[in-house]
Amino acid sequence: MFRRRFGTAAIAALLAAFIARPAQADWLESVTGKDPGLLEVGGGMFDFLHNYKAGEARVEYQFAHGLFFLHPIVGAFGTTKGGGFGYAGFNLDLHITQHLIVAPTASMGYYAKGSGKDLGGPFEFKTGAQFAYRFRDDSRIGIQFDHISNAGIYKKNPGEENLILMFTFPVGSL
Repeated sequence: MFRRRFGTAAIAALLAAFIARPAQADWLESVTGKDPGLLEVGGGMFDFLHNYKAGEARVEYQFAHGLFFLHPIVGAFGTTKGGGFGYAGFNLDLHITQHLIVAPTASMGYYAKGSGKDLGGPFEFKTGAQFAYRFRDDSRIGIQFDHISNAGIYKKNPGEENLILMFTFPVGSL
């Protein structure tokens, strides 16, 4: 129940902030695909809302070219309990102000539990959002929150949540 209320409130707040913010040239550049490719690295907590807490290290690449403001992403993370997740998907950079960005993301991939949490099977979905501050050189620092679940395709579907401090660096396009 908390997750559904939190998710609904978060989506409403994001939409309200996006609609209410003034038009800006940098936002228009993101819509037209002029953002650079971005390399993200970070660390934080795997499954921080439950009993299977572990450390997590993550690396992700956001492609410069996408469909309008949808950017393809690929990434991977590993946990201190030997787990790992490789994924691909899309993210959406919403430039709330010149320096504040909210980036919802959705992806799917392969999960290996190691000695960590059993998520029910290897095929999993990851959804979440990053709240970041963008510097003038396009580098960013932000907090990433995401949820991984198999969406009920396996009998067991406990899901888990991650909280990661992310550092983002412009690297051009691949």
